[in-house]
Amino acid sequence: MLFMADTAAGMQFTVLGPTDAVDDGRLTDFYTYPEGLDRCWVRGNMIASLDGGATSDGKAGGLAGPGDRSMFALMRHAADVILVGAATVRVENYSGAQVPLAQRNARQQRGQAEVPPIAVVTASGNLDPDALFFTRTEVPPLILTCADAFDDTRLRLGAVSEVLNASGPQSDAVDGATALKLLGERGLFRVLTEGGPLLLSQLISDDLLDELCLTVAPILVGGQGRRIASGTGEVHTQMRPAHLLSDDQGYLYTRYVRAR
Repeated sequence: MLFMADTAAGMQFTVLGPTDAVDDGRLTDFYTYPEGLDRCWVRGNMIASLDGGATSDGKAGGLAGPGDRSMFALMRHAADVILVGAATVRVENYSGAQVPLAQRNARQQRGQAEVPPIAVVTASGNLDPDALFFTRTEVPPLILTCADAFDDTRLRLGAVSEVLNASGPQSDAVDGATALKLLGERGLFRVLTEGGPLLLSQLISDDLLDELCLTVAPILVGGQGRRIASGTGEVHTQMRPAHLLSDDQGYLYTRYVRAR
């Protein structure tokens, strides 16, 4: 005899299976930002293994497949700005966003710049001005740092980026709400964050993340790898599913939006 908890007795479960193929145009529609934004809408895009690891061989890119890379590019093409933590820039060897001609035209028609800038959150300002991030980019990146490091960071990186003071109450830390306010003042409302785990955790704990697009890779990594969010703050934010996609390699592409 099967016994079911009272809380599950009224639940309706659905078996997911093959439905219909999604072409490029329809796929773009799945990741359209809300219309008429007057504040920053923050979308997180992360990847995790089946057993919850955020990296393989130390990098998130070690989990990616062709479909995930396509989704990665698609979400970048939809965004006004790409928000990342400094550690992710170093580990993943970031360069500036690369946007093909067709997507540049589509962005122009939406009133966006042809290429989205990358905004880096760094309390220390410890970035190498000779890194690909500064030398292989069409648009200068934005450096979101704190008051204590602002003058030194602007002295070292001001020639290759726009350095902004994003401190809030604490002069030695970057404040998430202040960082988003600075982006919003520049009309960069469609925000895409690609982590890393510390930045994502800060956005979650500060109640600043509007949606999470999580790719589940059909890979087991074991070990003691980090989760996609890691920090000291703990919250309980209810999300609702927007869609679930899959590809022929077994990757799952989920999109959850904050329940209002």
